[in-house]
Amino acid sequence: MLESTIIIDAREHLLGRLASVIAKELLAGQKVVVVRCDEIVISGSLVRNRVKYAQFRNKRMNTNPGKGPYHFKSPARMLWRTVRGMVHQKTARGQEAIGRLSTFEGIPHPYDKKKRVVVPAALRVMRLKSIREHTVLGVLADSVGWKHKDLLKKLEDKRRVKCDSFYQKKKARALLKEKAVAAAAGELTKVNEVLAASGY
Repeated sequence: MLESTIIIDAREHLLGRLASVIAKELLAGQKVVVVRCDEIVISGSLVRNRVKYAQFRNKRMNTNPGKGPYHFKSPARMLWRTVRGMVHQKTARGQEAIGRLSTFEGIPHPYDKKKRVVVPAALRVMRLKSIREHTVLGVLADSVGWKHKDLLKKLEDKRRVKCDSFYQKKKARALLKEKAVAAAAGELTKVNEVLAASGY
C-alpha cells in the first residue's frame, strides 16, 4: 500500500540489493527518501572497489567527454545512479519513477525528526558472511575525490547532540508520567474497573 513518503535509513545496507527494492517501490508510485547514503556498503575490499571505479571512470565519450557518461563522486548520487539503471529511465514511466526518489548524505533537517525504516532483505548482516570484506560507500567516495566528508562529519555530530538531548527530555517526561499514574492509581481504582469492563 502506498504511503505519503517512505524514509529509508541506508546505513549498513548493501548497495545493489537496496537499489532494487527502492526501484520496485518507485515504479509502483511510492515516493522514497534515502538518508545516510554515505554509510551504504558494497561487498569487496576498498582496493578492489577503487579499481572497479577507476575502470568505470574510463568509460566516456571519446570525442566529447562533456556529453557523458557522468561519473558521480558523492555517495547519494552513486545510489541515485544505481537506482536509475533499474527503473527503465528512457521511458516516461521510468523518468517519473526516478523523479520520486531523493537521496542524501547524513540526515538533513526535515528527516531527522521523522520515522525512518530499514530494508531487512538488503542489510549487510543478513546477506553477507561476516568473514567477507566490505567497503563503505563514503570511504570509497572520499578516496575517489568526494570533498565533503569532513563537513558531513561536523553536521552529523551536531545532529547527534541535538537528538540525544531530545531523547533525554523524552525519557524524563515518560518517567514523570509513570510516577503520576502510580500516584493516582489508588484514586482511580473504581474508574479503571469500569473502563476495563468496557474493554479499555
